[in-house]
This record gives sequence, structure tokens and C-alpha cells, in this order.
Amino acid sequence: MSAPQQISTSERRIDLDWVRILAFGLLIFYHVGMLYVSWGFHIKSEHRLTWLEPVMLVLNPWRLSLLFLVSGVASRFMLGKFLGKYRLAAFARARSARLLIPLIFGMLVIVPPQSYLQIVESLGYPAGFADFYLQHYLAFSSQFCPKPCIVQPTWNHLWFIVYLWVYTMALVGVLSLWPAAADWIGERLAAALAGPWLLVLPCLLFAAWRLFLSPIFPSTHALFGDWYNHADYATAFLIGFLLAREDGIWRGIERQRWMALMIAAACFAAFILIYAGLFPRSPMLRWFAGSAYGCYQWVAMAAVLGFARRHLTADGPVRRYLTDAIFPYYIVHQTAIIMIAHALRGSGLSAGSEAAVVISGTALTCVVSYEIARRVVWLRPLFGLRTVPRSVAGIAQQQPA
Repeated sequence: MSAPQQISTSERRIDLDWVRILAFGLLIFYHVGMLYVSWGFHIKSEHRLTWLEPVMLVLNPWRLSLLFLVSGVASRFMLGKFLGKYRLAAFARARSARLLIPLIFGMLVIVPPQSYLQIVESLGYPAGFADFYLQHYLAFSSQFCPKPCIVQPTWNHLWFIVYLWVYTMALVGVLSLWPAAADWIGERLAAALAGPWLLVLPCLLFAAWRLFLSPIFPSTHALFGDWYNHADYATAFLIGFLLAREDGIWRGIERQRWMALMIAAACFAAFILIYAGLFPRSPMLRWFAGSAYGCYQWVAMAAVLGFARRHLTADGPVRRYLTDAIFPYYIVHQTAIIMIAHALRGSGLSAGSEAAVVISGTALTCVVSYEIARRVVWLRPLFGLRTVPRSVAGIAQQQPA
């Protein structure tokens, strides 16, 4: 999307493309890690790696918020490509097609093996996949209660698509009533975030969500009632959307990247010391830990964005390939992880060997799925790809009208 030192609204932000690619790549490793930690996941490995939890906590608070922020920036630039009186309607249709078609396809085809293997491992479900799919997955109700009591059909890891679509449509509704809202609010928000306030004010906001909403509304990814996540992710999405064209903000993020990194390290260190139980538990300490972790969320994102703007500016075929491929990778990756991990159950492999097989097998599945999908016209929209490949569209734009 842009050169390192100057944002141009007519250029592509290459740095944010790389951030998106790396964030989704980290998501794959994170979900592999979920097999080995004590936190809830659809299936579990026979191995437990207690040292992995602090490592995953480094990523946990900001990895998805960062993706929503980048999605907000992308939405602002995409909206600018829709010209004319009905541009909001055209934008809404385009985003709905790119998001809802893969969501429905994923819920009906990609996600069901995850639910099936979860029931097999947790309850020893004796019948085959076809019986599970027809009798339970398509029941449109809560199944196998009280444990695990899952609503089927489900979107599992595809919740990100649902939330992104909802935020986008809400934004379209606001802009239809107040077309100048993005520019008006963006300019004033950029002025309010000048100087050190760029790190301070969002930090306070994310800490407030962590302190006041997270204890009342634990994360569910069920859309309704998931108010902490909505406050968190919608805030990140709006920050990206409103500040996408504010050049000074992006220069400020780059300029303050080292400060953001140092504050992030201090906040995380404070949190992890409390998390490890090195101090006696108390309400005041919980507030401090929540504040530190919420603040860490923003300054970590600012550090990533600042260093990316300075260093991740190289364009080329790898960036172009992965920019298109990463969304199909996201769609299929968790199903691949769960199916491969289930197949390895009882294999006697060490944790390291098992994880290596799961990671390499998932990567291969992602690549093969994308290579097939991008070559078959009717498969492309099912995986969130343009109906016309980017290279063909580019050639067509160069031709006379």
C-alpha cells in the first residue's frame, strides 16, 4: 500500500499488506499452540507444554485487534474506489459478496469436520461423519449438552468474518446518514492523538475495555452478547478506518515505534509477573494487571505498525502472491490443524515432532487449497477470491474502454 516515509492515498500500503500476512501467519501457529496449552480448544494433543502459555500470551491481546485495525484501513481505501451517488450500496454489496459467500461455504463445508472430531474426542461419538453431519450438524440447535453443548451449524474460527461484516455494515449505515463522518471525525481524532497522546489515549481506552467489560462479558465469539470483544475489535477497526488517510498519524507511529516497543515490554513484564503468581492476589493487583495488559494491547500494535512502516516496504511477487492467498489460508487452516492432529493421536510422536507434522501438513493443505481454488472460476468466490484474478483485472484496466 505505500512507501515507507510517505503515505499516499493513491498507493497501496505495502507495509500493511505484510502486517496482514504476518498476522494471519501467526494465527496459524497460535492455533497449533492451542493443541498443547491448558486453554479450551476443539481437540487437544496428548502432550502439554506449560512453557508455551506465556509465549502465546505475548500474542494473545493484540493479534486479532491488529487484523481488525488493518481491515479498517483497507475498508477506507476500498470505499474510495466506489465512486458516484450509490457508492455506499456498491461497497456494501462488494464486501458482502467477499465475506458472506466464504462464510456460508465455510460453515457448510470447511468447519463441520472440526465439530465432528471435537465430538468424537470428547464423547466418543460412534457413528460416522455423514450421520453426524445430517443428524446433528444441520440441526440448527444446541447439541451434545451439557458438554460440550455446541450450537450447530457453527462458524468456529470464521467468527472473524462475521464480526468484520457486521462492523462494515454498521459503518455503511452511519456513512449513509452522515457522509462526511469519516473525514470529520478522522481529522479531529488525528489532532487529539498528536504527539505522545498517540500512545496514551488508545492505551487508556483498551485498558478500560479490559477492566470494565472483560470480567462481565467473557469472550464467546457468538456475536450476540460478546460485548467485550465488540468494544475491543470495533475500536481497532474504527481506529484503522478513521485514521487511514491521516498521514501525520502514520508518521507518528513510525517515529514512536521504539517508545511503543519499550512500553509494551514493560507492560507485558508487569502483567506476566502477576499472572505467574509472584505476588499475593488482591483486587488492586488485578486492576493493575488488567490495566497493564490492556495498555500492552495498543502499544504492541503501535510498535508492530511502526516497525512495519519503516522496514516492511519491499514489494514483489511473494507479497502479491501471499496478499491473495492469505484469506483462503485462513479459511482452511484450522480444519487442517484439527484433522491432522486427530490423525496423529496415539502415534507416539514427541510433542516437537507432532507439532512439526501438524504445522507442515497445515501449510501444505493451505497451499494446495489455494492453488486449486484460484484456478477454478466457481471456487474463487467460495474462498474469498475475486471472480477475475488480480493479474487479469490489471490487464483489463490497461485496455481502452
